[in-house]
Amino acid sequence: MDRLTITEQADNGTVARWLESQLDAVLAATHDPVSICIPGGSTPFPILEELTASQIDWRRIHVWPGDDRIVPEDHPASNVGKIKALLEPAGATIVALCEDIKPPHFSIVWLGMGADGHIASLFPGNDPQADDTHKVRRLTPDPLPPEAPFDRLTLTIPALLDSDQIIFVIRGEEKRAIFGDAAAGRNDLPVARLLNAAEQPVQCFT
Repeated sequence: MDRLTITEQADNGTVARWLESQLDAVLAATHDPVSICIPGGSTPFPILEELTASQIDWRRIHVWPGDDRIVPEDHPASNVGKIKALLEPAGATIVALCEDIKPPHFSIVWLGMGADGHIASLFPGNDPQADDTHKVRRLTPDPLPPEAPFDRLTLTIPALLDSDQIIFVIRGEEKRAIFGDAAAGRNDLPVARLLNAAEQPVQCFT
């Protein structure tokens, strides 16, 4: 896809500096609050820790999880609980997902990807669609990850695409190959469906 840029061998500092520059530019261009979407999992938090040491004005940023497990916020599996613990002290407003919430237009949507090609909690077995009429869905992941056997709330592909730009951080050769096949249209996994429908710039760090 023409709108995709891949930066290889990018360490956490490289990703953090890129995000800082993008957020600084967005904040400078408006006086309104800025909404971003970030993933769960282990990859984003070291990067976010570096960002909290930057000069970003987090007080103007609303942070949404792309998905969350339906557990209490103090549960170890809660994405929003971990995000709040890290970013609320920096001044950010953290938004918890619920079924009837209306997602905003995002300045940045940051996504991870599973080895099965899932994004957020949009798994292959759930057959996510780029023309889904819902912005948020409650679902049981298919397949259900044994390490996190919980129902989820997730933004759908249209909600994720309602953004100025999308960023992926993909770690590992196996995932990199799956992402490359998705970008080239050689599979029909959830990540491929999003990339095929994306009209905004997509930045991938590997």
